[in-house]
Amino acid sequence: MLINSFEHTVDAKGRLFIPAKWREDLGNTVIVTRGMLGKDEGRCLFGMSLDVWNGLLERYNKIAMTDVKAQNALRMIFANACDCELDKQGRILIGNTLRKYAGIDKDAVLVGMGNRIEIWSQEAWENKLEQNETETDESEALSYLAGLGI
Repeated sequence: MLINSFEHTVDAKGRLFIPAKWREDLGNTVIVTRGMLGKDEGRCLFGMSLDVWNGLLERYNKIAMTDVKAQNALRMIFANACDCELDKQGRILIGNTLRKYAGIDKDAVLVGMGNRIEIWSQEAWENKLEQNETETDESEALSYLAGLGI
């Protein structure tokens, strides 16, 4: 299970350390793509195992090609996705385009989200936490989840 959060530095070559406790769930290949959490303040990357990615592919393949909104969203996800192999030190190489999208220059925060991870720039993550503290009412959030059947 991918839970907790970790802070790591991206090296000069764009490599990011994946915590040892997550490697079994993620496997030797991590699919990394753009997160779809909104504009500037929500820009992060999603990372997932091949199994989770393939499950998403099955769902995406059911979307009609004539559904323009859905196809535009899928285009963003697929055009920017890459398969990142873990090296012997437990790092993945994240391409410049993805790092630039998420604003990750040096310091990154990896956030476990159950079956996937989010990769944030340190600054964007701190802003997101601050935003959540000021804008989120915990009882409303729990009620919302209850409404979803969770």
